[in-house]
Amino acid sequence: MLPAAVWAADARLDVGDSHEDWQSWRGPTGNNIALGPPVPTEWDEAKNVIWKIPLEGRGHSSPILVGDCLYLTSADQEKQITTVVAFDKHTGKQLWQTPVTRGGFQTDVHAKNTHATSTVASNGKQLFAVFLQNEAVILTALDLEGKILWQINAGPYKPEQYKFGYAPSPMLYEDLVLVASEYEEGWLAAFSQQDGQQRWRIDRKGTSYSTPIVAPLAGRDQLLLSGQAKVASFDPRTGEQLWEVDGTNLATCGTAVWEKDMVYASGGYPASPTQTVAIKVSETPEVLWTSREQCYEQSLLTHGGYLYLINDRGIFYCLHGQTGETMWKQRLGSPVSSSPLLSGDNIFIADEKGNMYVLKANPEKYEFVAKNQLGDETFATPIASQGRLYARYADSSSGTRQEYLICIGNQ
Repeated sequence: MLPAAVWAADARLDVGDSHEDWQSWRGPTGNNIALGPPVPTEWDEAKNVIWKIPLEGRGHSSPILVGDCLYLTSADQEKQITTVVAFDKHTGKQLWQTPVTRGGFQTDVHAKNTHATSTVASNGKQLFAVFLQNEAVILTALDLEGKILWQINAGPYKPEQYKFGYAPSPMLYEDLVLVASEYEEGWLAAFSQQDGQQRWRIDRKGTSYSTPIVAPLAGRDQLLLSGQAKVASFDPRTGEQLWEVDGTNLATCGTAVWEKDMVYASGGYPASPTQTVAIKVSETPEVLWTSREQCYEQSLLTHGGYLYLINDRGIFYCLHGQTGETMWKQRLGSPVSSSPLLSGDNIFIADEKGNMYVLKANPEKYEFVAKNQLGDETFATPIASQGRLYARYADSSSGTRQEYLICIGNQ
């Protein structure tokens, strides 16, 4: 273990993202909704591209934004090195790159996964990254200049049945880092942001890939996690289970979403009659409706009392949040692995072939706004802040696959 960092006296414990920052997976609202000015709906090589830079290695993680810097994870599969990289948000200039793990890559990884799929989380003073090494989840804390402060083996990840690789992102709550590792002998745990000391750990025995999220529900903060044919809630401070309901599938990838007192989750694998579930949370949570529509890899989007989802086949749905009634549905294109992003009153969603669709968040009817191109491969979910969209994608048109990070904004 590397030496623990000296904990700054003024370090914030309950930080949350500022309106300008996007400090973790799902952003400042926890629901993939961008605050501030909306981002442009159209761009091309000559229009609204502020900068575009090539990336080393490969990854499906999203960038995060802290102050003037973007942070991203990547992996060199040939050298078996994982890294955290920092970029200037104004110019795209690389500021630093820190190797985090060397060797010990999992040999069996799904074709749609990478060795750098987990998104970094930040409390505004530190960065927290997870990578898989030698069948263990390695949790690392870095400062904003790329210095490793501490590093721990958070626990094993040794799936026997589904060896598809690791996916969940670390999430922060108060002074904790929350980490999930779900397989036959899996776990969910919380660690101190200060020094990596374990605060609590519970069993999560069953293969799944979803990231936990903390939401304010029924007068208290609740840690939500889907998978293992359940949607479950825990006390994020102690790990105590608060409730669970039947729903989704054994394996899910998407993060649960919420609006007011409603929680929604979807999955997954294997197929089941209940793929998407809507839960009204109170002292006794109640399943209001279920649907056979399935979002395995993607997270849902909820806004204005309606649920927006895109399934694995590229069909986009708008459902009534209270009843599950289908308001409209529309086939967009090829399969989708990234999650929808809301900026202003527009929804941005990229398919696996690099098509970025822009749709109006209008429950009354399907309303197409624009279609843009991001190379020929997009798996990472874009983020947005202060009228700019940041997206990771790949292009193989030259015969060699190359990843890029792009900044799109009004010029």
